[in-house]
Amino acid sequence: MGVRDEAVLTLLLCGDVMTGRGVDQILPHAGDSRLWEAYVRDARTYVDLAEEVNGPIPHPVGFDWPWGDALPLIDAVAPDLRLINLETSITRSDDVANGKGVHYRMTPDNLPCLLALRPDACALANNHTLDFGHRGLTDTLDTLVGARIVAVGAGRNANEAARPAAVTVAGGCRVVISSFGTQSSGIPLAWAAARDRAGVHLLPDLSVATADRVAGRLLHAKRPGDIAIASIHWGSNWGYEVPADEVGFAHRLIDCGVDLVHGHSSHHPRPIQVYRGKLIIYGCGDLVDDYEGIGGYEKYRDDLRMLYFASVEPATGRLIRLRMAPMQARQMRLRHTSAEDTEHLRSVLSGVCQRFGSRVELGPDGMLRLATVDR
Repeated sequence: MGVRDEAVLTLLLCGDVMTGRGVDQILPHAGDSRLWEAYVRDARTYVDLAEEVNGPIPHPVGFDWPWGDALPLIDAVAPDLRLINLETSITRSDDVANGKGVHYRMTPDNLPCLLALRPDACALANNHTLDFGHRGLTDTLDTLVGARIVAVGAGRNANEAARPAAVTVAGGCRVVISSFGTQSSGIPLAWAAARDRAGVHLLPDLSVATADRVAGRLLHAKRPGDIAIASIHWGSNWGYEVPADEVGFAHRLIDCGVDLVHGHSSHHPRPIQVYRGKLIIYGCGDLVDDYEGIGGYEKYRDDLRMLYFASVEPATGRLIRLRMAPMQARQMRLRHTSAEDTEHLRSVLSGVCQRFGSRVELGPDGMLRLATVDR
């Protein structure tokens, strides 16, 4: 790890990153703790719930606290690109979105927490980007641009929201990213960006025509030698079944020339597939959040998280290998998993990936690895 192979491009693909609410409260500059939820009115309640489960959190913590054991591991792998789905408005706005049960925001003063991961790009086409209205979205975009982090999937109008973004990586290769979401993930229809309205890149459906349109826009921005990633927020929070329309949509994107499908929205990892030599992650699961004290879906073990390191062939996008580092959220911090929990993840993922011709094995480095039959 850490030795660069010019014939391989390694991409760190992360699921949902929510550094607001309870996480924001334990960081050095805790923001306004008010909430507009039906049962919880103060974000510090989520800190209390987490402490009841896993013990005291010595807040204020350092900005790198939520990432915990993940940071040295990521630095050891030294990925060429770091892509996350950011599910937090970075704002002081109080323009709370009507009709939503939860709202996530992090004060801009705690931006160093996000910077600790050193993300190259943030996908924003999700169901929390406008939790604090258009002002919250504008603040988030301005903050990311100011930090030189590529923001994709939301914008001040439809063209900006749908516009793919390119990140130049080692060797001069570019990774071109398009971010979009569906109503199945909870994105309100009113959040769709329009010609004269800020919002997110919301798809009308998962039809062939829609796949062709979004793939065409992404590939129009792609130059020879680039890698094209479609980052999509879709599906329910819970469950391993992948609906036929999601499978068909992902396949169509690959058929059109997209190199990798980065799916997210589910609170736990979902199936993985290699289709025509290209990687499809149907759901990465959560990565950072304040959910550990919330009960009700324990059977899915959403305390177990995953870092996805996809190594692809430059120019062709063909998957060479996929390594996954299992982590566990405890005290709002990512920790290495026990051998027992690693085996649990391996077994569950192997089981749900079977229909896609994949299985998951434990590698000698302690990471999980995808073994597949291309379909």
